[in-house]
Amino acid sequence: MSKSKGIISQVGEATARIFQNIYGLIEFTGEVVSGIGDAFRHPSRVRWRETISCMNRCGADGMPVVALICLLTGVILAYHSAVQMHKFGADVFLPALVGCTMVRELAPLMTAVMVTGRSGSAFAAEIATMKVSEELDALTTMGLSPVRFLIMPKLIAMLCMVPLLTVVGDFIGIAGSMGVGVMELNMSCETYLQLTRQWIAPKYVMEGVLKSFVFAWLITVSSCWCGFRTGSDSVAVGNATTRSVVTSILLVVLGDAFLAKAFSVIYEIAD
Repeated sequence: MSKSKGIISQVGEATARIFQNIYGLIEFTGEVVSGIGDAFRHPSRVRWRETISCMNRCGADGMPVVALICLLTGVILAYHSAVQMHKFGADVFLPALVGCTMVRELAPLMTAVMVTGRSGSAFAAEIATMKVSEELDALTTMGLSPVRFLIMPKLIAMLCMVPLLTVVGDFIGIAGSMGVGVMELNMSCETYLQLTRQWIAPKYVMEGVLKSFVFAWLITVSSCWCGFRTGSDSVAVGNATTRSVVTSILLVVLGDAFLAKAFSVIYEIAD
């Protein structure tokens, strides 16, 4: 009986922590939105030099790994699809399958995952280290808002760079799948590109870009939130970094599922 009570209490405590974390994240999101409003009203207060530095770290430095992952994803998806399609004589549908999948889902999602591992974890570690060393308290003492001072440059950089990385991932993934179509199905590059342009509608490209904006917001807010709520020792910095990656990827996947359903409903209404 006592053992069952212990399990029930543990489940209850875990559930309470989940709801507390959700409430804390929502409250922190409100602070970030308020900081965005202040940035629009007073653009001169934004640390633009730090913003450009964050753009370089999030965008240019992350482009090689994002391009490589999207290239391999396009190659793998095209290869497995080509093997099955060739059995049924449906080779001409390979550009449609791979192109639409990369543009609508895989490129935004894989880019978000890689950015989470590179930039999101770095954001959490930076803020957590500043909290452990009491630099956040020093900012507050000097009358500076930690949200405006630390998060706004990161958020602006991510909102600018993640969609660009997603577009690059679209092209790289389609290029990788085209290589498979040329080598495995003996399709010409001109035919593959023509079929790709025929099947990929502009609304699908915009869908992927809009998803990447949402993913950039979720990654930045959740990573910074994990950094702000870290403990006061060096071990807590590592825990905050790990928590930020797990939380960001979870939110990205949940957001992707919600947006996929939302866009499907929108397309049905439009048609």
